[in-house]
Amino acid sequence: MGVITPGQLVFALHLQSRLDARIGEILVAEGWATRAAIRDALAQQFGLETIDPLYHPPDPALIARLPARFWVAHGLIPWRHEDGQVKIAITEPHRFARVRTVLGEVFGPLQPVLADPIDLQSAIARACPVELAEGASTRVPARLSCRGWTPSSRLGVGLAFLACVALLTIAPMASLSLASAAAMTTLVLFMTLRLTGALAHLLGRDRPRASDPAPADPAFPAAAGADRKAPQRLPRVSVMVALYHETEIAGALVRRLSRLSYPKALLEVLLVLEEHDETTRRALTHADLPPWMRIIEVPAHRGLTTKPRALNYALDFCRGELIGVWDAEDAPAPDQIERVAARFAIAPPEVACIQGILDFYNPRTNWRARCFTIEYASWFRVILPGIARLHLVVPLGGTTHFFRRAPLEALGGWDAHNVTEDADLGVRLYRAGYRTELLNTVTYEEATCRPWPWVRQRSRWLKGFMVTYLVHMRRPARLWSDLGPRRFFGMQAFFLGTLGQFLLTPLMWSFWMLTLGLPHAIGPLVSHSVLNAGIALALSAELLAMVIGMAAVARPERRFLLGWVPTLMFYYLLGVVAVYKAMYELFLKPFYWDKTRHGQAHPDCPTAEPANGPTADPAPIVDATRDTTLGTGP
Repeated sequence: MGVITPGQLVFALHLQSRLDARIGEILVAEGWATRAAIRDALAQQFGLETIDPLYHPPDPALIARLPARFWVAHGLIPWRHEDGQVKIAITEPHRFARVRTVLGEVFGPLQPVLADPIDLQSAIARACPVELAEGASTRVPARLSCRGWTPSSRLGVGLAFLACVALLTIAPMASLSLASAAAMTTLVLFMTLRLTGALAHLLGRDRPRASDPAPADPAFPAAAGADRKAPQRLPRVSVMVALYHETEIAGALVRRLSRLSYPKALLEVLLVLEEHDETTRRALTHADLPPWMRIIEVPAHRGLTTKPRALNYALDFCRGELIGVWDAEDAPAPDQIERVAARFAIAPPEVACIQGILDFYNPRTNWRARCFTIEYASWFRVILPGIARLHLVVPLGGTTHFFRRAPLEALGGWDAHNVTEDADLGVRLYRAGYRTELLNTVTYEEATCRPWPWVRQRSRWLKGFMVTYLVHMRRPARLWSDLGPRRFFGMQAFFLGTLGQFLLTPLMWSFWMLTLGLPHAIGPLVSHSVLNAGIALALSAELLAMVIGMAAVARPERRFLLGWVPTLMFYYLLGVVAVYKAMYELFLKPFYWDKTRHGQAHPDCPTAEPANGPTADPAPIVDATRDTTLGTGP
């Protein structure tokens, strides 16, 4: 081609013998050739005219004849009507025959012309901003979305809240009795969920599941019973990172993701930002993006600027079979994608999602960061793996989850209006017959360690939990039918237990007066045996939390946190402010995304750039139908 050396070509051919990728993709990913050079070489190979759809935009009238998502999905676009035929801009000449008949019925005689894949996607985005943005906001069916949460629809919940206030005023003692019963009930629910998850994990962690990778080939295991000598195929992977008003984190993000060891010809990272976000755009201009990273700008639409809307929009532009999500401050393990691909290769089809382990790289910053680290370790290293092992509903974390593309698209992606889109999607996966597995690959994040930012972040989570619960409980009988009794009650335990514990914390703390022999308003209403049972239950809950916390941080690199585990009960007190802030916003600003500012703390431990053991070289991949075309498209 005149732009690479013979040595580079030989090495690219060697890589191609191990990867299901075209030469052009490898050369671009390695930085040895530009996309324009590959496009020109491919045009020469197939005898096609080349165009630049950004410099010479396509005809809007032609584009409007089919939905925008059709053009994005097939990597082509009608460009011009000339000489009695429509010129179709394509990116992969060898795949054009698949859609030629369909396009011929719409446009008549066709003439393919060649465009760069990224330029073509940008041209579609420019030509159809409203259609694509509207689609990103409404992908999830209305019955499973909170977008219908209008002021009038919130009236019922508001009236129920006012009724509770009225009852408290008219009959305070009866209200206290009901609130105490609710507090004990939610405490039992959450204790049961935590204890069940912890026991399932701690008692079952030494017993491998059928889908666990075989130790003989941890990098890329074969399916059970399959011939281990048979070639395996690494999938294409797209990972989206939603960015919004990020100033401090952009450069660090690029450096951390550049440590990924997955073959770059099969990997793309999409940095997704709002089109009006000049702050992040300026920060990214100073970052040297590698060829396998690119920026996707989400057009403004009806004032909605949420992470799930951005992910929905970018999903159409992803080219991978596996779709992942990271956050702006994430530092994933370098071999994380290999491990995810290995798990999906042997997991049964109903496993549509893999959730990684989340941890923090700044646990020594202050007391709040230490407690946050203990909380995350308890959840992601003890409780959640047990919940997944029992096949209960797994509420996803906000990052480090990977999906098979087909189920994700069938479910409509993320609810663009839900501020905890991860937990909502976790429920919808199980309702549709899929499930989530936990994988022991770690992504390190930044622990929010200042009081008010912590409250803002936690209030967004709790508001999202409220919205998610209300959406899925619109039709309880249908939810019961979709999930089955065990998962239904598990979901109730998580959402009601989490929300109830924060909402009723002031009442729960008042019960400690009884342990000190002080009078309490509830005293005359119940017997001593009931009071003693309640106190024992509260003490048991605290003891269980401490045992789980200590088990979670027993690893050598986290043992310095053991002495801080008993202080967790004070750490959660600020959650009371967060939950009532969430209640306020639930009625007045349900879709408001209270942004967490990143880059406020520096890594304080070597695990900030972790690896899950030595990074294995991907197993040799041999494509029997080796593709020697030069294309860079999907």
